[in-house]
Amino acid sequence: MATTIYFATNRVVSNPLDPLAGYAAAMTPPTNPGYLTYGTAFVDGIDIATNAQGVVTQIAETAQGHFPPGATGDLSQPGRNLLIFIHGFDNTFSDALTRGAFNRDWLAASGVPAADTTVIAFSWPSLGQVAAMPVPQADYLRDQNMARQSGPALMFFFQALEPILRAARASHQSVILLAHSMGNLALQAAVESWFLHGGATDVLFDRVILAAGDTTFDCFDQPNLARLSGLNQLAERIGIYYSHDDDVLRLSEVVNLGAQRLGQDGPRGRTTPGLFPPPAFTMVDCSAYRYPGFGFLTSHQYYRQSPDVRAIISGWI
Repeated sequence: MATTIYFATNRVVSNPLDPLAGYAAAMTPPTNPGYLTYGTAFVDGIDIATNAQGVVTQIAETAQGHFPPGATGDLSQPGRNLLIFIHGFDNTFSDALTRGAFNRDWLAASGVPAADTTVIAFSWPSLGQVAAMPVPQADYLRDQNMARQSGPALMFFFQALEPILRAARASHQSVILLAHSMGNLALQAAVESWFLHGGATDVLFDRVILAAGDTTFDCFDQPNLARLSGLNQLAERIGIYYSHDDDVLRLSEVVNLGAQRLGQDGPRGRTTPGLFPPPAFTMVDCSAYRYPGFGFLTSHQYYRQSPDVRAIISGWI
């Protein structure tokens, strides 16, 4: 059975019905929300047991600058929990949709009612390629720049979703935001933009999951709502998942001239009393978890490939 996924993207689109070749790794003008493409897609072939992401079999409808009417109607239906997903480095547009759909399915399979969600993915223009091992520095830095510059577009996406998110929370449905890897950097830029543009300091998300965050570990202790320091004003609870054995983030630290990453040991000062008070913040060390296929790239994917970590996340929701 196909999984429905809704999406928004700031990629340049040449053919909105072609998920493989129609969505480029180039960025639309960053300050105009009218250039964002919104749509609905279907993913088939997901297998949680084997971690198969499936394939995008159809893009049903798209629109510029806003969700298509059918998507808006579906997302606004009462009783729907919502999952917003922001992908990381090395993801094509198609990857963003299939991983978003996979996340929806493993969360739903947990049996936790609040984890049974409708998923909306935001795809920023990652190259979606790893040409050699280790990860080529030029490709990585190019994606990093794209993620950072996607902050305003991601903010526009949040603005478009805001009425839907508020309606869902008002009807006691769960609203979850999941950012993986370099998606944390895009989220950081969006949160900064949100407050710079006068966004309300009201809660939009019940839970925010920051998994294997590829941004600096000092992102929460910045002044004037910079970086992620304002995220707790938009979320009821924030879960930060990190691993000392994340080989991708070890390499990222080297590429970033020794700057420790959020996903390596959590945020700076995480053990200091009062800085990250529970239950507003939850810190989860995932270093000890192993799973089939664990290796260089997959060590960065524990949040969705490790059954144990999936159980921790769904239980926390």
